[in-house]
Parts: sequence; structure tokens; C-alpha cells
Amino acid sequence: MLDFFTIFSKGGLVLWCFQGVRGPAAAATAPVNALIRSVLLQERGGNNSFTHEALTLKYKLDNQFELVFVVGFQKILTLTYVDKLIDDVHKEFRDKYRNEFQQKGTLGLLNGTFDFKDDFMRLLRDAEESSKVRAPTVMKTFEQSLKSQKTVKCMIETRGEKPKEKVKNKKNKGSKKEGTEAVAAPGKASAGDKQPSAAGEREELTKDEILQKNREEFFKRHMKAGEKSSKSPKPEAQKEKGKKPRVWDLGNSNAKVLDYSNSATNGSAEACPVEEFDPDTALGDRNREPGRLYDLEYESDDEAEEEKVIQNPSKPSAKKGGLGGMFGMLKGLVGSKSLTREDMDPVLEKMKDHLIAKNVAAEIAVQLCESVAKKLEGKVMGTFTTVTSTVKQALQEALVQILQPQRRVDVLRDVMDAQRHRRPYVVTFCGVNGVGKSTNLAKISFWLIENGFSVLIAACDTFRAGAVEQLRTHTRRLNALHPPESHGGRTMVQLYEKGYGKDAAGIAMEAISYARNQGFDVVLVDTAGRMQDNAPLMTALAKLIAVNAPDLVLFVGEALVGNEAVDQLVKFNKALADHSMAQTPRLIDGIVLTKFDTIDDKVGAAISMTYITSKPIVFVGTGQTYCDLRSLNAKAVVAALMKA
Repeated sequence: MLDFFTIFSKGGLVLWCFQGVRGPAAAATAPVNALIRSVLLQERGGNNSFTHEALTLKYKLDNQFELVFVVGFQKILTLTYVDKLIDDVHKEFRDKYRNEFQQKGTLGLLNGTFDFKDDFMRLLRDAEESSKVRAPTVMKTFEQSLKSQKTVKCMIETRGEKPKEKVKNKKNKGSKKEGTEAVAAPGKASAGDKQPSAAGEREELTKDEILQKNREEFFKRHMKAGEKSSKSPKPEAQKEKGKKPRVWDLGNSNAKVLDYSNSATNGSAEACPVEEFDPDTALGDRNREPGRLYDLEYESDDEAEEEKVIQNPSKPSAKKGGLGGMFGMLKGLVGSKSLTREDMDPVLEKMKDHLIAKNVAAEIAVQLCESVAKKLEGKVMGTFTTVTSTVKQALQEALVQILQPQRRVDVLRDVMDAQRHRRPYVVTFCGVNGVGKSTNLAKISFWLIENGFSVLIAACDTFRAGAVEQLRTHTRRLNALHPPESHGGRTMVQLYEKGYGKDAAGIAMEAISYARNQGFDVVLVDTAGRMQDNAPLMTALAKLIAVNAPDLVLFVGEALVGNEAVDQLVKFNKALADHSMAQTPRLIDGIVLTKFDTIDDKVGAAISMTYITSKPIVFVGTGQTYCDLRSLNAKAVVAALMKA
């Protein structure tokens, strides 16, 4: 049973609606709006199904007349006739009102009356009847089967005789072996001479005798290998199971001596003494504007600029052609063509390979091309435009739309809002091992300090050796770049740490409480790197996020990954949802893309990550200095992605 069926234009004008369930007339509004926001506007049309709460929505696009057909039903139901129904309704509706669309254009949509209820009910009945369970097919009799056509003689196997096909295969295998033995060293010639005779004897043996002989040969080889391994010297003493710390000859075996973290010095100026170093090595560009987060830059080649010049004149003509009148007549005179799937398939295949070569995950590349195909199928193309240019332009628009997700994260605005409520703004960093969480946390700290906010760094990576010392070094250098004297005697960045082996969630909670008491503006929580398949560590991360409820959860991923980006983000979000005790679990809010300076124009990881999560890329790391932090420029990324 259908909940609703609606037909509307891409401009948002509802042409006709059917409601199959009693209730308010606006019951279909929320699901359809969610479909528009999450799928149609985000260029995610690769799959024609969308789930919203308890409903499943299926949709079909008519690109020639700019129409959208949407059907909604309960997701617990399995309605096999929905696809047939939506195709039949699409065909019937456009055929019935084709002249009205073509002649009147937009005015026809505004002033037209679409009486389609009787036709829809007829199509619905036909679709339901076609999906009814048919009577089971009658089982074939023995006389009708292929086995009855065989004679008794062909089914009798004599002892020691093999089927002809198997004998041929064995002869072929024997010829291959003889060929390889001929190339072998002369010392193995005797073994090669024995091979044909052995093959001949094996053909005369029965199945049981062949199995017995194979077992004897296997045991002989196994015994020879055992004798060789027994000749190797045995270790004097077996190693005990379990992991033990290595003790160096010139070192100290006391672990307390090696733990340089001291929880008693949290917040004091002595904990982070001023370090003398060359500021140029830490800052890089000295001519930058302090506190400004620059966009990514990409120098487009001459070919891209020429394509823009060629494509720009065609845009006004396309708009005028849609208005009808003289330009519509001229367009009809010179001729027009509707794009079909067969026309687009060769171009889309090349585009898919190009995206995969640019480091876009293979699954995402397929879905993107499928979405572009659905968007363009049936669309009328001008005479002087090619299929390749049309598909390429549609793909560029889709990529730009994907890199501009639904929610935009403005960290500075949110920090100021938290200041008004007199509480610290908490950011948690998570990700796999070695992606640069601590380094980019220090870059973000520097950016926040230059914007006048005080930062408390919570060292919650209590597992990796040197993690606390790394953050302490960053804190010293940041204090050297921004000494308290430059900020009215206020220390702008401090480190809160409790050493190693402690509970990360507890340290984060204490750090947030300390920041609230001391008046810090921002708390940056550094966590240990963990693989997405490690259930205990993912449970600990979900606990840290659930207990402390940070304002922003950032996933740190490197731009070098391809298909792995999909696996990491999907499993991180799934683990956070599964291991959280809350009814609405907290998932990833944004992405920090690191090592962007190492990939040249292979920027596909940005597309893969935003497509999977629908979350924005908040920061992009582009180097080793504190100033190497950028915001994402969608057009620059797409230009690099589409570069040949």
C-alpha cells in the first residue's frame, strides 16, 4: 500500500499528488523535502531509492520537461510493483500533457490543471495485479528431462576406464609438463624422462590406486622437508609468551624514569618554558595576514581556461531556448537531440576511469557517473554542443555541489557563541594511525591563538610513546611565537596531561572542567590513533565522545588514501553509532584533510570523504609549518580533479 505519490517540477511546483493513507495533507512534505535536500541538491542520484525515518522513497527524473516523480511507502513493506508503477506513471503523464509542456512552457505548469487521478488508479491496479503471485510451475516428468534421453550404456563406467574429455585434458597437461621439463636444467633430464611413463602408468591405474600413490608421494616430500628442518640448530631457550619492554644496555629499566609527563604541572607557566628556535622554520610565510585562513590555490592550465571561454557563450542561449518564442523556434529549426544512455556510456566510462586515476574511490566514481547519467538522460542537447562537453560540465557541477555539503562549519563563529555562554568550545580529533592528528591540532591551535582565543590542549593519547612530549614541544613553540607579554600577560596555550596508561575519557573530562574554571576559550582533545577494525579502541573513542559531548568531532584523514577512505569513514561512523549508549549517537561532524601538498592533482580523497559522510572538509593541511593550514576551495579541487 502506497503512502503517497507526487509529481512536481524541479523548480518546486507540485503538479499532482495522491495520498493513500489518511492523515494531514502535508504528510508527504517532510520526506520529499528530505529527498530534495539530501539527494537531488547534493547530486547523489546514483541510487533511485531513499530512506527517511519509516518511509522508503523511490523517484524518477524527467530531464526533458524538468519533472520529478516520487512514490513513498513503508520501508517494512516489500512492494515489487513500485518500479513498474513509477515507469508507467512517468510515461502516461508526460504523454498526456506533452503538448501543454512544449507549447506553454513554464506558464503551462503554473496555470495548468492536471486531472490524473483516474489514470493513476488504473495504472496502480494494473501494477498490483501484475505483481500477484502466480501459480507454481508444474514439475517436469522424467520423460521431459534430459536424463531420460541418455542411454544406459553411456552411464555405465568400466573399472580403469576414463572419460574421453578427462583423458584429453590429462594429455594436454602432460604436454605442458613435458614442455616445461625440456626448458629445465640438464641435471633434471632423468626426471623428465620418467614423467611420460609415469603419466602412462597413471592412466592405467584405478581411482583408489591413484589416490594411494599421491598420498605416498606427499608423505615422502613431507618427510624430506622435516629432515632438512631438523638439521637447523635449535634455539637454546624458547621465548616466553607476552610482550615485554626492551631494556637497552646503556639505558634504565625503570619506566618511571622514562615518563617525562608530570600531572602536577598542569596550567603552570613552568610546565611550558619558552623555547628558543628559528621562527621562520615554524611559520613559513612571514608575509601572511595573521589569523586569516587562506583558500586552497590551484593554477588552472590553458586548456581549462579555453574550455570556460567556449562554454560561457552557450549558457545564455540555453536559458533563452527554454523560454520558448523565437529562440525556441530557431532551436527547433537547426535541430536538437535528446541524450540517451547509449550516447553517454562511452563518455561516462572514460570519466569513471579518469576519476579513479585521480584517487577517487572506485565505488564513489561509479555512483557519481550513474548520478550524472540519470540527471542528463532525456535532456535536450543543443546542436552545437557535444556529448562529451555536456557530460563533463554536468560532472563538474555535481562535484562542486558534493564538496559544498548541507552544513557549513564556522569554528570562529561557534567559539564566540560559546564565549557568550561562558563555556569552552570543545573539539575532538580522531582518526587512524599516522595521519597527522597532533601536528594539525598544533596548526589549528596557532590559527585560533592568532584570532585571539586561548587554547587548552588535552593530551588524551595515553598509548603512543612520545605523544605527550610531542604536544609539550608544540606548546612551548606556540608560547614562544605568542608570549604572554604580547597578550596582556595571559598564557594563550597550555597543555593538560596526566601521563600514559590513563583513561582518555577521564582526562578529557578533567581538561574541560579545568578550562571552564580557568577561562579558556577552546579545548582541543587529542586522541590515540586507532584502526577502524579495532573494536576495543573504537568503544573507548565512542565512550570519550558520549561522556564529554564535544561541540565538534573532526575526523583526520590523509589525502593519500583511495578506496581506504570509504572503509575508514564508514566503519568509524558505524563504530561510533554501535558503541554509543545514546539514543541518537554522535557521529563525525567534519573532516581535516592532511598531507594535501604530497598528492599534486590526485585530489580524489576529498570527493570520497565528503560523498560518504555528507560532512564538510573544515581544514586542509598543506605542509609542515604552523601556517600551512587552508580552507577547502571546491572549485580549485574540481579543477585539479578534471585536469587531464
